[in-house]
This record gives sequence, structure tokens and C-alpha cells, in this order.
Amino acid sequence: MKSSKVPEMQGSGVGEPVGSQAVKALLRLREMVLAGELPAGARIAELNIVERLGVSRTPIREALMRLEQEGLLEALPHGGYAVRTFSERDVNDAIELRGTIEGLAARLAAERGAPPGVLAEASDCLAGIDDVLARPALDDEAFHRYVALNERFHELLCEMAGSATIRREIERVVRLPFASPSGFVVVQTNSPRARDMLIVAQDQHRQVLEAIAAGEGARAEAIMREHSRLAQRNLREAVQSRTLERMPGMRLIRPPHDPPDTPLSSIHKETPS
Repeated sequence: MKSSKVPEMQGSGVGEPVGSQAVKALLRLREMVLAGELPAGARIAELNIVERLGVSRTPIREALMRLEQEGLLEALPHGGYAVRTFSERDVNDAIELRGTIEGLAARLAAERGAPPGVLAEASDCLAGIDDVLARPALDDEAFHRYVALNERFHELLCEMAGSATIRREIERVVRLPFASPSGFVVVQTNSPRARDMLIVAQDQHRQVLEAIAAGEGARAEAIMREHSRLAQRNLREAVQSRTLERMPGMRLIRPPHDPPDTPLSSIHKETPS
């Protein structure tokens, strides 16, 4: 059985964990994309990003790969990345689709019976998340650990269904913009409101695991559908917030009066009043 422990790799020179540096780069790059600092269609120059962020190339490369996995960037045929264009409808549909597929995975896991070893590892992941959320504040490294444990839990949920078809579809959907199960947690990671969201999400994790273990397929499916909607709500509240000076690029859902298919990456950030 795989361990849920997150490796602590040390970066060169500064003695800061590579994971922490990658989280910083990921947060800033995501902000740059959503704020339009890296406009739609623009090719990402890795050396330029290294200079702008003051982070070494290894965590920058890791962050770029992650953003490509999240659907914000696309890999170019001859190397490098370009910024993708996507709309509010793309984001909402992607998150809804992920919830539907994960809900199906949870129902099948409950009905077919999840392997005890996988259930045990999933429980260990949730214990690790409990430890992270018990801290008074989430620094970069704690946030990195949360993301890793949360991702692993969702992977294990897929394993419980015992379906290669569902696994392929989940791998496909999480490559759509903001469909990754951890894509929503970057918003104001140290704010009380964001912490409340993570606690609610963790409670849903525990409920779905209990439902699967008890063979309650319909309940497990409903919980995972609701779990994905928490991501939508978090993104919506980020847009409505007027306190995003720290991460202004997270104003990613355009106002209702904008055309339905306006590319999110082309929408200008509002000036906080």
C-alpha cells in the first residue's frame, strides 16, 4: 500500500523545500494567467518567468507542467507552453462534469465493495489533511501538503470503483480548466473564509468514505456531486470578494453582463473600490 506521506525535497541554495517553491510559482503563474499578464495565446518563455518570479528553473518547470495539467496552458509541439483561452461556461461545465464522474465512481465503489487496503489508505490521507487543517495558518509548505493529500484522496476514490473506463474519463476531465479537484483551494489560502471551505470539503471527504464503506451508493454519489459544487462556489465568491489585492488575478468569473463565451483570460481585472 502506498504511503500518503508527502516527500520533503530540499531545494538547492536556499534550503527551502522544492515543493514550497513550486507552490509559490504555481500561485503566481496562475494569477498572471488569470490577470492577463500572460495573455491568451502567448508563448511562455521559461527564462523570462524565472527572472520575473526569482525562483529557480526546477520549480518553474513543475508549476508549468501543473498548469498544463489543469488546462490553463497547452503544450506546444516543439516544446514550451502557451496560454489557453477558456470561458466561464467552460469552467462550470468542467467542474460539473468532474463531479458527475466522481459521483459515479463513488456509487460504484459503494455498490461493488471497495478494497479494504484502498479504504485504509484513503482514511490515512484524511488523517493527514486533518493534521494540516489543525494548524493555525497554512503556509506554503502546509498548502503543498494539503494539495498532495487531497489529490491522492481523489485518486484513491477512482481506484475504489475498479473501473478502467472511469479512470480514463477522470484523467481526461481533470485536464479541463479548473476541473482539478485541488484547483479551487488556491484562493486566499490563509483567509478564515478559505479555511472554512477546506473544512467543509474535508467533512464531505469523510462522509463519502463512510458512505462507500457502508455500501450506500446513492448517498456517496450525491456527496461527490455536492463536493464539486463547492469548487464552483469558491471561485464565485473569489470574484465577488473586494479584498483580493493579494491575488487580484483570481477574479476569473466575469460579471453577468459579459457575453456568455467571453474568454476568461481576456477579461480585465476590476479595480477594487
